[in-house]
Amino acid sequence: MFEGTTVAIITPFDDKGRVDFGALRSLARLHKDSGTDAILLSGCTGESFTLDNAERIEMLNTVREETGFSYPILLGTGAPSTKAAVEMTLAAKTAGADGVLAITPYGNKPSQHAMVSYFREIADVGLPTILYNVPGRTGSNIAPSTTIALSEHKNIVAIKEASGSLDTVSEIISGCGITLLSGDDSLTVPMISIGAKGVISTAANLVPADFAEMVNFALDGDFSSAAKLHIRMFPLMKALFIEGNPVPLKTAMSLCGMIPAPSFRQPLCAMTSANLGKLEIALKEYGLL
Repeated sequence: MFEGTTVAIITPFDDKGRVDFGALRSLARLHKDSGTDAILLSGCTGESFTLDNAERIEMLNTVREETGFSYPILLGTGAPSTKAAVEMTLAAKTAGADGVLAITPYGNKPSQHAMVSYFREIADVGLPTILYNVPGRTGSNIAPSTTIALSEHKNIVAIKEASGSLDTVSEIISGCGITLLSGDDSLTVPMISIGAKGVISTAANLVPADFAEMVNFALDGDFSSAAKLHIRMFPLMKALFIEGNPVPLKTAMSLCGMIPAPSFRQPLCAMTSANLGKLEIALKEYGLL
């Protein structure tokens, strides 16, 4: 379930900081037409930390109306507290989400035992649940043994692994049958080569068709073709993280005419001029400008 390319879609804002639902509709339609297999709303790339629950549900309803019921839509519902995460997951279920992405509780730095309880309570709501391990954002790492234990829950179907460790990926894949998804764009092809089933991607926002093609080549076992696309996209992938995600991504999408002028919610702000220059070079070298 949820194999292939899932885009961690940006949340477009207007110049007053409100969610731009018209732009969101256009982006959702672009992804459906470009070969992206599913959309994740309110992930880290979607500035989930600044969205309230009503906005998340309205975004889900908007994308559902645009893409139809046959197109998978996930909602990020993780939170610093178990109570908040469960409440958001219940709201996602009521609104018709196909599954949820549950980030490790951020700020609290829970023990492995505490994380097991947290994720199980979210999964008990009844939606397919994807664990999200991203210690660079949360300060906490889901140990492979914890993932393996959690995989026994019938509703915990996958993990988005963004620790940057292929050893971790190998331990999880060798220890259980959970679907493993790359959480690092530049490690997607290497992860698939050892058993991952896809990616939840940032770069797919900008180059959805190219990214989906790369993933499909890798999943089909054509690693020569996948590697060529990986090498071509690699400088672009890295340029999208020269400042905090999604600042470079939204800036790039605006420069390429995919969204209006980029707008962020504080504490995020516009890129520095030096990094903007580096981003523009990467876009030009890829042929996007």
